Amino acid sequence: MSPTRGAFTGEASLQEIKRLSHIVTSSKPPCDFIIALGGGKTCDTAKQIATDLHVPVAVLPTTASTDAPCSALSVLYTPEGEFHKYSFFEKNPNIVLVDTSIVIKAPARFLASGIGDALATNIEAREVRNSPNFGKGLPTNVSTAICQKCEEILFEYGKQALDANKAQALTPAFEAVVEANTLLSGLGFESGGLAAAHAIHDGLTALPELHHLMHGEKVNFGTVCQLLLSNTPAAELNRYLTLMVSVGLPITFEQLGLKQVKDEDLRKVARLSCAPGETIWNLDCVISEEVVYNLLKASDAVGRAFMAQVGKA
Repeated sequence: MSPTRGAFTGEASLQEIKRLSHIVTSSKPPCDFIIALGGGKTCDTAKQIATDLHVPVAVLPTTASTDAPCSALSVLYTPEGEFHKYSFFEKNPNIVLVDTSIVIKAPARFLASGIGDALATNIEAREVRNSPNFGKGLPTNVSTAICQKCEEILFEYGKQALDANKAQALTPAFEAVVEANTLLSGLGFESGGLAAAHAIHDGLTALPELHHLMHGEKVNFGTVCQLLLSNTPAAELNRYLTLMVSVGLPITFEQLGLKQVKDEDLRKVARLSCAPGETIWNLDCVISEEVVYNLLKASDAVGRAFMAQVGKA
């Protein structure tokens, strides 16, 4: 029996889900299951289709660029690439298979993006310990341990894994970071919860000039914002910034691709970041559009100062 193939066009939107769902339902004989083969948005699209059509789904990521593969949710966007909503499912994928001999062939930028996504996991989770997680329960000690281990691996092996990826060399460090990006971060964010970093990512999708960025790259700038919101001491902040810069993640507006930032754009980002139901409301501190607007400007200033400090400005 030959498989029914549907090529993903690049955006996890309701329109793309409808188009691919039609391919599935019009298949003769009917499809018994769905296989997601690709990056994070491909995986999220396939999970949504499988849920809608009540068929099993196997997720086979070809990159380690996000923590989407294991999760029981999909992040949906408009066809133009702006954040639309989170879609939650009753169960996780039936199976997730990660072949690192395939993942190693992806550009190193994908792994770096995954590191940016995974680095937010522990930083956000520790700020929302008293808020319900995606399972509508409070985070457990196990989820805390998973989030902490995820961060530990990134600091120990992140740069080494990126160098291995660039050399197309399958090493234990690369294997460890793929596990952290895909499994530990996936389990961590679902069980630990999200906060400002991912909400600000969603806000940044409102700017068309940032649509070329990967998910984890935008999340990473949101993580800098989260660290400032948490009043992180300078020495600890610099530790995080050092890791981010070492793997090429953006920490300034210019690195994001915003060379001339307008206040109206930043306020648009802040407004979307604070939309009802956004993950930023899991925090127990004062949150408003004005707070996020100032965080965005402060994070860029901190990023520029750090780049000047390390001689990379």
